[in-house]
Amino acid sequence: MTKKMKLNKPWLLALAAAAAAMAGGGSALAQGSQGVSKDEIRIGTIQDLSGPLAGFGKQSRNGMQLAVDEINEQGGINGRKLRLYVEDSGYDPKKAVLAAQKLVNQDKIFIMAGHIGTAQNMAAMPVQFEKNVINFMPITAAREMYEPFNRLKYSFAATYYDQIRLALPKLVKDKGAKRVCTIYQDDEFGLEVERGAEAGLKAAGMELVEKTSFKRGATDFSSQVARMKAANCDLVVLGTIIRETIGTVGEARKTGFNPTFLGSSAAYTDLIHKLGGKAMDGIYATMTVQNPYTDEQSQPIRFWANKYKTKFNEDPTVFSVYGYTIVQSFAKVAEKTGANLSTDSFIKVMDNMTFEPDMFGSAKATYTSTKRLGSDLSRLSQIQDGKWKVVSDYVAP
Repeated sequence: MTKKMKLNKPWLLALAAAAAAMAGGGSALAQGSQGVSKDEIRIGTIQDLSGPLAGFGKQSRNGMQLAVDEINEQGGINGRKLRLYVEDSGYDPKKAVLAAQKLVNQDKIFIMAGHIGTAQNMAAMPVQFEKNVINFMPITAAREMYEPFNRLKYSFAATYYDQIRLALPKLVKDKGAKRVCTIYQDDEFGLEVERGAEAGLKAAGMELVEKTSFKRGATDFSSQVARMKAANCDLVVLGTIIRETIGTVGEARKTGFNPTFLGSSAAYTDLIHKLGGKAMDGIYATMTVQNPYTDEQSQPIRFWANKYKTKFNEDPTVFSVYGYTIVQSFAKVAEKTGANLSTDSFIKVMDNMTFEPDMFGSAKATYTSTKRLGSDLSRLSQIQDGKWKVVSDYVAP
């Protein structure tokens, strides 16, 4: 997603070294004791509050705050209230390092939860790991959030690769598609979608008949759409985010090219239909939790969405749900650790944890000492009459 930026290795290594050097100052705290007192647990998060993903960042922060407030109103966790510390990265990895420094070394957080962005997480993790601070359920569908293995990494988001790999064969079969193509952003995010499409088609005994890419930030997709139209594509996999999804589908509709469109969770946002209008009807995207509309037919979601709107004076989005469920998941684990909450005790419980599906429809998630991605499953949603509607169950491998 916009969450799926990639750092080049030399820059990452240099940044990690600098972060480690900065984090190394001062004496080490007792392992796992930081951020937990007799009456408080400190949770840190880094969001984009001023950059290109500021809308998403503010929504996930609000979702986290709603969960914190609810938990505290019910007495907290084992007698301790939660306190949320929020820093802004502006979606800049360098700023993410500074934000992590402040949260870890000054605010002395117990855990980093729901940090948004791939490159930002990769830049901040060395700072956290130096002080034994867990990176808990970051908001990015990157494999680096659980690979390579680190005892302080826990991820919840099914990867873009797995989303498309599992969803595409079923959609091809359902639509009777014969000629599958892809348009993708020419970076690690887009390539993950493209690789997932290739793997999914291989399982179905097929290959992509056309591949076309675009540079991040592109606004004109006419040549790419023309290529796919000329190749008679009847299903197009979208390695696109918001503007690129709207631009590609809109251009296709304009030229009378109407294949089945399948995007990843990067395209699963209410902004697609709000900004793209009627032309977006019919497109599919993979997703793991429902967008919480205030008039949703599901009463629990509708109640939650209206509670959120009352508190923050705006409609919630899927990112609001991400933030909310991440804090709720943390609370369930912290509750089970009992009174002696530490990094080690938290990990011990987390490594035997199962999260059942919630009201937002998430898949069952399990964690072990060697399995740090809760679930690799996603399901399909489609824009129908200007709203995302769930149209499939979770697709097992």
